[in-house]
Amino acid sequence: MAASGDRADDSLYPIAVLIDELKNEDIQLRLNSIKKLSTIALALGEERTRTELIPFLTETIYDEDEVLLALAEQLGTFTSLVGGPEYAMYLIPPLESLATVEETVVRDKAVESLRIVAAQHSAADLEANVIPTLQTLVSGDWFTSRTSACALFSVCYPRVSSAVKAELRNNFRQLCQDDTPMVRRAAASKLGEFAEVVEVEFLKSDLIPLFVQLAQDDQDSVRLLAVEACVSIAQLLRQEDVEHLVMPTLRQCASDSSWRVRYMVAEKLTDLQKAVGPEITKTDLVPAFQYLLKDTEAEVRAAAATKVKEFCKNLGGTPDTGNQVSIIMTSILPYVKELVSDMNQHVKSALASDIMGLSPILGPHNTIEHLLPLFLIQLKDECPEVRLNIISNLDCVNEVIGINQLSQSLLPAIVELAEDTKWRVRLAIIEYMPALAGQLGQEFFDQKLRGLCMGWLNDHVYAIREAATLNMKKLVEKFGSSWAEQAIIPMILVMARNKNYLHRMTCLFCINVLAEVCGAEISTKMLLPTVLLLAADPVANVRFNVAKTLQKITPFLEPSVVDSQVKPALDKLNSDADVDVKHFASEAIAGIAA
Repeated sequence: MAASGDRADDSLYPIAVLIDELKNEDIQLRLNSIKKLSTIALALGEERTRTELIPFLTETIYDEDEVLLALAEQLGTFTSLVGGPEYAMYLIPPLESLATVEETVVRDKAVESLRIVAAQHSAADLEANVIPTLQTLVSGDWFTSRTSACALFSVCYPRVSSAVKAELRNNFRQLCQDDTPMVRRAAASKLGEFAEVVEVEFLKSDLIPLFVQLAQDDQDSVRLLAVEACVSIAQLLRQEDVEHLVMPTLRQCASDSSWRVRYMVAEKLTDLQKAVGPEITKTDLVPAFQYLLKDTEAEVRAAAATKVKEFCKNLGGTPDTGNQVSIIMTSILPYVKELVSDMNQHVKSALASDIMGLSPILGPHNTIEHLLPLFLIQLKDECPEVRLNIISNLDCVNEVIGINQLSQSLLPAIVELAEDTKWRVRLAIIEYMPALAGQLGQEFFDQKLRGLCMGWLNDHVYAIREAATLNMKKLVEKFGSSWAEQAIIPMILVMARNKNYLHRMTCLFCINVLAEVCGAEISTKMLLPTVLLLAADPVANVRFNVAKTLQKITPFLEPSVVDSQVKPALDKLNSDADVDVKHFASEAIAGIAA
């Protein structure tokens, strides 16, 4: 064979490999070949990619969803490989086919790539090549093609002639009125972004009637998407137009028979606030918010509860900001108070994560007078998440009313919980203590809470003592080893001399975890001597725990003392009369040697 023939064969080789791999029964091979498409296209060159590779791909779209998904993604990056924007139209046919397949993720990816490729077309090429594709999708027999069409309007509309714009508005109307709910749903989900590119006169004359229709659709899945579109539409209109054209429909959505639609209104409420402005917020959204806060469905109340802080904060945008506090006090707070004792834990928890944010808005007097009583109720709630959400957000209140006032009002409740007769309640407070300590600061902790933490170490329930030990470690991580050296280690070491052997064991358990966070110097000089002292304890349980502790803390000690002090102590324990002590001493010796 001639050399030139060989070269021709060589240049055909990549496409031959691709064809072979695409026809291979092994899906992984087919997938790999699709992922290498850009490499193959580079090898073929722009012209052959346009004339051979793309037609081949268009004809072979019949594969597994995973392969089609990879293909749809690849084609979105192919414009430069076919010769740049002037040849981008070659990518439209395969993407059009992919946009009609049954699998949603493939269609979505194909549409995403179509949007990218369409944006790269010149205005003339867009009208000549993309618009016909869009209209083919709009009139497709299968709902899949019509749903895909919905996402292309906002990309095409700004760059086409007035006549084509009119056609596109008409096409979009068709989709909004489609017999298939899936298509109407797709149209409703894209109504907002389409509204942003349509001229205001046509927004009013063409799109708002469609918004009203979709918001009254018999399918709640369509109606709730109309609520999303409402935010975009309201931002584009003047206040008086919003009042007349949008608000009647929104009011209707806020009291919709479907909780899912009301939930969407609650979710979007603060976005709507920003879109409609202060006056409409006062007249329309405040009453809507009240209804949502006392909704019959817990999911809706919970969604509204998470918006309390932001909704109230946004009320400050009114020209009369002094009015903000009075609106909150008279129109919002009474409903919030109801939610504090809601029957549903999810609602109470959602409110507890948000309510503290009202403190900076309402100021010191109202916080002390009206919010603190609510926080106290929440601190005593039977649901752990409610209590945690309050404790985790105390810093908001601290900044407004100061640590003294906070400690006078909330600390007694925390102490009460810390000493509750039910050990699970005590356990919950221990778990919150590091967060609480971080919120209130070291000085306050030392004065008011350190005693509680030490008390838990001597609790009669083992689970409490264990949690209290871990709590000590977390506190040292928060406040540092110098603090530990001064504030808690001396108190813990005193326990080594307690008559109750359980207290002496707890001392060892604390040393196990403190050595990890206190560093070699403190571990060697302060903790080790106490452990060695307990090696001669009269109770065997204490002695074998000494062996376990020595093994645990050895990595955190200064190396010189391991040979001079730790190993001799373990050797002595290894010849103890008690079999368990000998066993753990021998394990520790082996562990340290390893």
